[in-house]
Amino acid sequence: MALVVIMAAALWGVGMAMGTPRRMRWAMIGFLWLGVVLLHLVLPAGNPLRLATGESAAPWLLLGGGAALVWVYRQGLRRLRARADGPPSDDAVPAAKGKFSETELNRYARHIVLREIGGTGQRKLKDARVLVIGAGGLGSPALMYLAASGVGTIGVIDGDVVEGSNLQRQVIHTDDRIGMPKVFSAEAAMKALNPFIDVRPYNRRLTPDIATDLFADYDLILDGTDNFETRYLANEVAHRLGKPLVSGALSQWEGQLSVFDTASGTPCYRCIFPEPPAAGLAPTCAEAGVFAPLPGIVGTMMAGEAVKLITGAGETLRGTMLIHDALYSDTRRITLKKHADCPVCGATAEETST
Repeated sequence: MALVVIMAAALWGVGMAMGTPRRMRWAMIGFLWLGVVLLHLVLPAGNPLRLATGESAAPWLLLGGGAALVWVYRQGLRRLRARADGPPSDDAVPAAKGKFSETELNRYARHIVLREIGGTGQRKLKDARVLVIGAGGLGSPALMYLAASGVGTIGVIDGDVVEGSNLQRQVIHTDDRIGMPKVFSAEAAMKALNPFIDVRPYNRRLTPDIATDLFADYDLILDGTDNFETRYLANEVAHRLGKPLVSGALSQWEGQLSVFDTASGTPCYRCIFPEPPAAGLAPTCAEAGVFAPLPGIVGTMMAGEAVKLITGAGETLRGTMLIHDALYSDTRRITLKKHADCPVCGATAEETST
């Protein structure tokens, strides 16, 4: 019997040295056991091979039966654990484009039951490509809700890094990501919220030399920047390419929001703000301050407009500007009109590179 144990140990050791899978090594030992049992059943009593392997088949049959019981017990435990843990999650394996996994259907169930969105609208969101300019105050809530809503591809462009003073209102970032480029911080937050989306971070500022090619890759643009130079550039390129532009702005206690979609006949941003304000008339958030929840209010509305534009639900702010005064909890809407002499979308417009 000792001879068989030595042979089994040798098979295991050689298999391990050769990198043979564990299951194959157990199979080899199983064949050895079967051979020994057959020897005892076939050969007559007193045969030298029987004497060398324990004289009787009974101990080997008992050993085999015990091993079988142990195997059955282990398989039962695995099945019980699997039932207790539930089915394996597919959260880390995004479904194919245009198709929803069971986990996604459960995730977006509250959208799908909305008559105005439904399964068709959720599929449109999954197939949509949205670019957000700025990962700051307005970009933070907009990006998070676009991700939560299931927009399939989200681009974010910003050249800044996270600073401590941002955290009062830029809720997509965290204290431990201070010093990290904002686009990568935003990417981490969005992927943590929804692993089924594709996030494309561009760690740089939007400039005329890249704007056209970048915008061409997306269906819809959200502008959450805080300077007129970038707003004018985004407006001009979005108009030229026929892309809807959701634009938001903040100042202290007041925020404004509109959808500029010149392909649908609306005025453009330059129709409303033909010239940048004089120095000092439009101070930045750092200079004038900003009410912490205000970017959340306006940025979330920007995401809402994007979702409605993609799904076709409800009525959007095309040709209308919404103004929210957080200090007095007042919201009003004004109608916007095209300017015939607008340098971007007017009858005699000339392309600019402002």
